[in-house]
Amino acid sequence: MTRAYLGVGSNLGDRAANLQLAVDALANESGIEVVAVSPVYETEPVGGPPQDDFFNAVVMVETDRTPRDLLGVCASIEHAAHRVREERWGPRTLDVDILLVDGTDVDEPDLQVPHPRMHERAFVLAPLHDVAPELVERPAVGWSGIRRASVALRAP
Repeated sequence: MTRAYLGVGSNLGDRAANLQLAVDALANESGIEVVAVSPVYETEPVGGPPQDDFFNAVVMVETDRTPRDLLGVCASIEHAAHRVREERWGPRTLDVDILLVDGTDVDEPDLQVPHPRMHERAFVLAPLHDVAPELVERPAVGWSGIRRASVALRAP
């Protein structure tokens, strides 16, 4: 089994329910065990058109799946949440991204692991720090533009 970290985000519909759908779907997937779920953060959108704020979290899993298999699982979960890809960095019901897979680097046109922009994004770093503090150095002044949301996800 390999440890992997997935980022989940939503800014359309019931954002908390969309994130919970992702956690539950991951837990119900064969070959994937949800180990930890970060607190939920509310964040301003980065890039793209004007849109509502996101809820973001990180899910730590143990898996026997390859990164390519995980990508298929992520796409399937997004599809179940009625994700529509109309515009890059546009609003979405659910985004499920592979952030890291221990001991694995992938550099393919449709899959890059570690996620190439995660170190630039507080909405990834703060929740990742919550589940794996050894992977992220917390800045002395904190992360700007994010705040803990008043909702919590249920880990299975």
